[in-house]
Amino acid sequence: MNHWPVEQGNLSELHQPLVALTRGLVQSGEATAKAFYGSHARGWVAHMMTNVWNFTAPGEHPSWGATNTGGAWLCAHLWEHYLFTQNRQYLKEIYPTLKGAAEFFLSTMVKEPVHGWLVTAPSSSPENSFYVGNDPTPVSVCMGPVMDTELIHELYSNVIEAARLLKTDKAFADSLTAALAQLPPLQISKEGYLMEWLEDYRETDVHHRHVSHLYGLHPGNQISPTKTPALAEACRATLNRRGDEGTGWSRAWKINFWARLGDGDRAYKLFRSLLVPAYTLENPKKHGSGTFPNLFCSHPPFQMDGNWGGTSGISEMLVQSHEGFINLLPALPPSWSEGSLQGFKVRGGATVSLTWNDNRVTTATLQADKAYSYQLKKPAGTQAVKVTRGKRSKSFTGEYVSLPLAAGEVVRLEFEK
Repeated sequence: MNHWPVEQGNLSELHQPLVALTRGLVQSGEATAKAFYGSHARGWVAHMMTNVWNFTAPGEHPSWGATNTGGAWLCAHLWEHYLFTQNRQYLKEIYPTLKGAAEFFLSTMVKEPVHGWLVTAPSSSPENSFYVGNDPTPVSVCMGPVMDTELIHELYSNVIEAARLLKTDKAFADSLTAALAQLPPLQISKEGYLMEWLEDYRETDVHHRHVSHLYGLHPGNQISPTKTPALAEACRATLNRRGDEGTGWSRAWKINFWARLGDGDRAYKLFRSLLVPAYTLENPKKHGSGTFPNLFCSHPPFQMDGNWGGTSGISEMLVQSHEGFINLLPALPPSWSEGSLQGFKVRGGATVSLTWNDNRVTTATLQADKAYSYQLKKPAGTQAVKVTRGKRSKSFTGEYVSLPLAAGEVVRLEFEK
């Protein structure tokens, strides 16, 4: 979460320490894979915590320490850095790390006995638990929690694309494609929520601060109102059920969820709740969620994730590019009726600046770092997009505008009512 705003905020170089950390986990993760999952395990694995000694084993409590997709999540950051920079040499350098993470799951996932789906086991949906039937005992260790499936779907998809771009490992990429088809589908419960586990279990806490199974909505991109509207509605129902309360970082993540759902009002409500004072002068020893006077986010106590997760939420409200097209002001709160931003980055490596007035985009510029073909979604309330390249202008009225740009090229966009 601390690295979510880095690429979009045009601070790409700040991703490098996390990239180095991830690559440094490989040797330890290879040993952990064989020690905990058997001699047949290939590649490397990391669970839900690490340290300066490259710790990769399961740890502490099984309700979260058993989750073995920590390495897959880290690899998502490695891939994001490539998407924003389009640095092919960097991709070549990180490819073995991505491949090794995929090799682990390809060699250790098992067939779920009812449907034959490929699942992780044992694992957990971090910190949450459920009841089996009428048994009052909380259970957390399970097969194939949905967050794992989403992370592995993302990892396999990214490795397949990386292999294609690098023109390597076709046979391995084909094996990942075959495995993708055997992953469990994302399911909607009988009450309309996105299921967190393979079965429609009853949660021990319907308001739990974790909403890990919505990873596919954010920071992943498997779920969206555009391409999977039914799943997006199930995410909306899930968030409404969980509520807006929670620790500081939990509220920050929910800002991002609602921004991805295009609900600027709800995202803004959560952003304001993130800034609520964590304690009052009348009761300074009682800390709650919110923000301390020094602007540190309160878990409680201080947890930096809330600061950077909230920053990411603001970015997601203003500019999105995760679906393969640029979406300007996708979740603008009505109270932010006019404003401007400069220097945001989008996937593909372009820098975006824009102005808006009366809750509508008026102008924008797009400058490409490298040659790339962008797609721009026509913003709501816009009849036509006027594209100016140098002295030449042309208006487009379609839902999407194709913008192939050369390295260093700048285009100016005007949005006509």
